[in-house]
Amino acid sequence: MGFSIIETYFDAIILIQADVYEDERGIFMESYHHEAFRALGIEEDFVQENHSISALGVIRGMHFQWDKPMGKLLRVTSGRAHVKEIDIRKNSPTLGQSMHVELSASKPYLLWVPPGFANGFMSMEHGTEMIYKCSALYNPSAESGIAWNDPALALEWPVHEINTEPILSIKDTQAHTLAEWLQRPESSAFMA
Repeated sequence: MGFSIIETYFDAIILIQADVYEDERGIFMESYHHEAFRALGIEEDFVQENHSISALGVIRGMHFQWDKPMGKLLRVTSGRAHVKEIDIRKNSPTLGQSMHVELSASKPYLLWVPPGFANGFMSMEHGTEMIYKCSALYNPSAESGIAWNDPALALEWPVHEINTEPILSIKDTQAHTLAEWLQRPESSAFMA
């Protein structure tokens, strides 16, 4: 059993492929192994695991938590998700830049997103299931988000591929722009 790094983004986010074993019964894979992840440079101890199921066109994000800063190890177990990350680390040379990757049940990829990034995804299929391990317990008084449609960031979402309008929570429609977030004192929790 093993894991390999496929790509690294912003010298922090890591796309990981797990070894998959397949035979006439189906497939088997390890989705997490403490020592193997340490060997990849991921030193986190995960303290919480979350599971979301999303309808086609749902956008969840762009979320982050500053106290305690939360990193996330993401994987899709059913369906397909367009995952997007925004660098919100003050003094980072890539502050405000974003990246995206597709995670799906058909590929054994995991995405490690350390603290300092706003995380979100769009469900590209009905019933997309995202499971993610968290490096900190959820703290609703210390969470926030960046607007999925912040005009200064010009984030591209593949809405044309799904032929439906995005579906968002009320909280996500009221998220800050990156410029607004950077004016808040809490933004100092994430430094490059």
